[in-house]
This record gives sequence, C-alpha cells and structure tokens, in this order.
Amino acid sequence: MNNTIYAINGPVIKIRDTKAFAMREMVYVGKKHLIGEVIGVNDKFTTIQVYENTAGLKIGEEVEGTGAPMSVTLGPGIISNIFDGIARPLTDMKKTDGVYVTEGSDIPTIDPGREFDVTVLVKPGDELTAGQIYAECPESPLITNRVMVPPYIKTCKVTYAAPDGRYKANDTILKVDDGGEEVVLTLCQKWPIRTPRPVARRIPINTPLITGQRVLDSIVPVAKGGTAAIPGGFGTGKTMTQHQIAKWCDADIIVYIGCGERGNEMTQVLEEFSELIDPKSGKHLTDRTVLIANTSNMPVAAREASIYTGITIAEYYRDMGYDIAIMADSTSRWAEALREISGRLEEMPAEEGYPAYLPSRLAEFYERAGNCSVLSGKRGSVTIIGAVSPAGSDFSEPVTQNTKRFVRCFMALDKPLAYARHYPAINWLTSYSEYIPDFTEYYEKNVGEDFLDVRQEISNILLEENKLMEIVKLIGSDVLPDDQKLVLETARVIRVGFLQQNAFHKDDTYVPMSKQLLMMRVILRLYHRCGEALKRGAAVSDMINTGLFEKLIKMKYEIPNDKPEMFGDYDREIDEKIGDLGEISA
Repeated sequence: MNNTIYAINGPVIKIRDTKAFAMREMVYVGKKHLIGEVIGVNDKFTTIQVYENTAGLKIGEEVEGTGAPMSVTLGPGIISNIFDGIARPLTDMKKTDGVYVTEGSDIPTIDPGREFDVTVLVKPGDELTAGQIYAECPESPLITNRVMVPPYIKTCKVTYAAPDGRYKANDTILKVDDGGEEVVLTLCQKWPIRTPRPVARRIPINTPLITGQRVLDSIVPVAKGGTAAIPGGFGTGKTMTQHQIAKWCDADIIVYIGCGERGNEMTQVLEEFSELIDPKSGKHLTDRTVLIANTSNMPVAAREASIYTGITIAEYYRDMGYDIAIMADSTSRWAEALREISGRLEEMPAEEGYPAYLPSRLAEFYERAGNCSVLSGKRGSVTIIGAVSPAGSDFSEPVTQNTKRFVRCFMALDKPLAYARHYPAINWLTSYSEYIPDFTEYYEKNVGEDFLDVRQEISNILLEENKLMEIVKLIGSDVLPDDQKLVLETARVIRVGFLQQNAFHKDDTYVPMSKQLLMMRVILRLYHRCGEALKRGAAVSDMINTGLFEKLIKMKYEIPNDKPEMFGDYDREIDEKIGDLGEISA
C-alpha cells in the first residue's frame, strides 16, 4: 500500500487509496517529518491537516502513521516554559535551531535531561487507582508537581518503588501490576489533546474568581471553574484586561494562549510576563505561568491545535488539585483558522464563511471548564476567559454570538470608553454575569451581608443614568429636576471613581473585595444623604459645592488598601456637610 502524498492545498494534504490511517491519528509528513493529524477518511482519500509550514513539500513524499492520536506529554517542566501551538518548547528550539521555528523540529515537550528532586509517596504492595498521586517534585518555587497514575490505568498494585532522589522525566519511578501486565510509570504521561481528562464528579460553582478589578468583581464576576468572554474591537483593551486578570486573580496557575495574535504583541506578552513579580508570593509570575505562543504568521492549523494544547495542560494541573485560569487570546483567530481549513476542504460554508460546526467546536472548548472533584480526591478547577475580536466591533458576528451561548459571563468592551481612556473599558450596561446568584453564600460569609443589595443599587443608578442621558442629549441637563440631577452626579462618581481603575497606581491596580464594598457603601451614603437633603429643600448645586462628589472620585487613590478605617472619616464628613443643607431655607 502506497502511503504517499497525492495532493497538497496549503496545510491540507491528501493520500489516495489507503486504509492505513485512523481518524484523528497523528502522522509524520514528508522528508522533514512534519507533524500532522488525520481529519478525514473515506474509500478514496485520507485527508490530513499539517501543523507546520508545508512550503517545499512535494507530491509523492511518504506519510508515516504513529498509531496514536495527537497528544501532549504532561509532566514536570511545563511551568515557566513557552511552547508553540503543538507543545514544542520555543526556548529549547531557539538553542538548537535558531530564532525561527524550524519545520520538522522534534524537540520533546519535557526536557529529558533535566533532573527533579522526587519524593515517592507509595511503597511496594500498595494498591493504586486512576489519578492517585504517587510522587511529588518541586517544579518551580511556587508549584509542586504531583505525579499521578494515568487515568487509563483503573487499578494496579505497586511491585517496585524507586527511593527518594533526583530523577529525570523518563526515569522509572514505579513498576505496577495492571491486571497481570507490568507497567512502568515515570514522571510523565501522554494525553490526547482533543479528549477531556476524566474527573470523579463536577461540583456546583459557588466561588468567584477574585481579580481585584472592581468592574469585574462587583459588577460582572466570573466563577472559579466558570467561563467568560471578553469581546471587543481593535484597541479596546482585550489583552490588557487579560493581563490584569492573569497577574492578580487568585488562581494557582495561569495558562496564557496567544492564538493568532500579532507577533509584536506576543513578544510584549512574553517580555512583560518574564519581568512581572507575582504580588502574592513576591516571586516571578512566570513561576506559575505556562505560555503558548502561536502568532498570526505561524501555520494556521497549529493555531487551531493551540487551544486544545492549552486546555489539556490546564486539566493536567487541575487533576493535581490546583485552580487554573486560562487566557485564550483570541478565540476569533482560532475560528478563522477553522474557516480557512474548512475552505480548503471544500466544505459547505455557513454564516460569514465559518464552518457549520463552529458552535459545536466552541462548545467543546468552553465545556472543558469546570469546578471538579478530581480522581485523586482533591478539588480543582479550570476557568476559561476567552477574548473575542469581532471585526469592526460588530457583536452580531458569528463567533461572538455563538460564544455568548456557551459562556455565563460576558465582559463587553466598549470602543468609546476605551478611546475616552476609561479602563477597563467594560461596558456595564451590555455586560452581564449569570453567576451572581451562585455567590450569595460566599458574599455573605466573606465580604458582607449587604454586598448584593449594595451592588444592585449601584447597578440601578447606572441604569437610571443611561435612561436620563437620552433626555440630556436632546434638551440638556439643566431642565432635569434635582432628584434626576443627583442621579447623574452619583453615576459620574460610580463611573469615574469606582469602575475606572488605574493599573499603574500601587493602591488602585488591585483592590480587595472588602475595600470595594466600602467604596460602594460610601458612594450610596452620599447619594442617600443628598436625597434626604433634597426633601428638605436643598439644591443639588449646593451639594456639588461641598466638594464631596469630587472627593469620592479620588478616594481610590487617597485611601490605601490597608487602611479601611479611613472610610469612617468620609462617612462623618458626608453627614456633617450634607446634614445641614436645606434646613435654613426650609
């Protein structure tokens, strides 16, 4: 049987009259051994997508099967590393092949020469089950790698356990009896990237992912184990928002997937992440980060694979009992890769040329998020935060609309806000979070019993302002009654003093939930006191002249995060200055 190339169309190749390959099998293509994957099989042709540049590939070159699906090697050494879309380490590739990605480069995901200090946790005679932790080794100053029995081994008995010591990734740590067959376990395991790793059960979501960004934590929170989309046009701050979340959120590990983004933007990400200090530990942020770089000039098929590579790595660390946050930037570029390959396959296009299976592929990706009880008995979570880049900020395009179906938190970035230098430029009216009812118990125990009531009143004031602005645009604000003018002034304080945040200010770049609640309370205190003064006959102009509105706008800078008692001074000043207004005229 002749397994040679019959046709080449960009990253798509065809082999004629062969039955040697299985669907989704990983193959090596041509003399350079380019990595590919079987994506179509019929009685005449086998279709393969190649994850590397096919320039120079010729008709008649051999294709070799591996007998296994497209997989990633999982083990210690992934943290702090930078990979391409098919999990080849770019730093190691640079040492051997230079600064450009070389076709057919066969560099292993895990450095086979690196040694780790391994503590073996089991002994001969112990019974092990799938997912059970049998060894530990420090992977970085912040992350301990917990070596697990692969999920495909259901139960086994230890026949040999290595002593504690320094071992390489492929050294034998255990020998186990798996139903009469001896199996050697090392520090590594392989897993197909398109297959979700199994868990014991899913746990209801009830804890928010705390980011320290007020508009996210208080207005549109995302859950640990939840899904969120950040759609926005060019220049609205998608990458910047994801950077802030990555730096400050309370996840244990960050997996950042640069999927089809500009090369210079990805370079900036890599440089910034290497310089950032983790605020929680004081160590480098890269000590708990995995970066996957697949820029827009890299092979389009690898862009499609990079999403699955990233989520598989995240699930691996989730199975150890860690909370993982994935930043996918951006899923629109991933969808464009699907569209390009679909076009080369001559498939029937759906809306705007995207393949008809776009919704199911998006669902497959986002459904791999979750808060889980894992096979080892621990609890772990994967949170997916995907950026979406609709052309011309058109949120009605297919990727945004289909993403909206599968996420429960929608952080819509707004071009006018971004151009007005309001960051994060998240529009509080078009954004939403369906997780808020799930967090009721968490907020009552950890933030304040009145948090949801305060948050709702703040949201109502912003909604009322939006309605009033339609009138203001037509006839101006001077004709509004004083109670509506008060709504506008209070909403301005909320927008500028609370929702707008300065990433470069030491106290404003990250704000704990306790301070967020105190800020909302003091804004509402001013609003209520002014409302009472209006009833006594005071004018809104007198209230503005007290300077309290401007003072509350600046409180995010004036009150340090570690001095919440200063809010008491603001409360007293509000009561003193507003308490007397209206009494004399009355």
